Amino acid sequence: MNIRFEPMTVTHCGEVMDIFNYYVENSFAAYPEHKLPNQFFGMFLEMTRGYPAYVIKNNDDGRVIGFCFLRAYNPMPVFRETAEISYFLDQKEVGRGIGREALSLLEREGGRMGIKYIMANISSRNEKSLQFHRKNGFTECGRFHNIGRKKDVHFDVVWMEKEIV
Repeated sequence: MNIRFEPMTVTHCGEVMDIFNYYVENSFAAYPEHKLPNQFFGMFLEMTRGYPAYVIKNNDDGRVIGFCFLRAYNPMPVFRETAEISYFLDQKEVGRGIGREALSLLEREGGRMGIKYIMANISSRNEKSLQFHRKNGFTECGRFHNIGRKKDVHFDVVWMEKEIV
């Protein structure tokens, strides 16, 4: 698939929220229990200020098919070499190598800004994401047992890390 990455801006609000809300309503990949209003998009922009944040577009038709970003793992300066990663793809685009391209881009961009470690926060009920991260060099570094509950189902929060230096 022919894709391109564009910096995420307010003009992408509706498309990004549609993708995110699919996962809110249909999976454990996004933690909210109910669809979020478009106003929530401002939080994505705020949390990614100073970090790489992109929408992923299909070059053939210009459609937004995903988004990805890094953000501060913790705002304290002692953690400036560590970032948390997030990415969501249109459900029809999963398994086509787009996530790997997004990860590679964010690793390069993060490395240029001095990031040495990338953290991923994943629901234990999101086996595809856990497999993706393992396959791409992440290792499990922590697990909080049964701390989440969505749709009356408990889940662990799994932290995975990757050194990118």
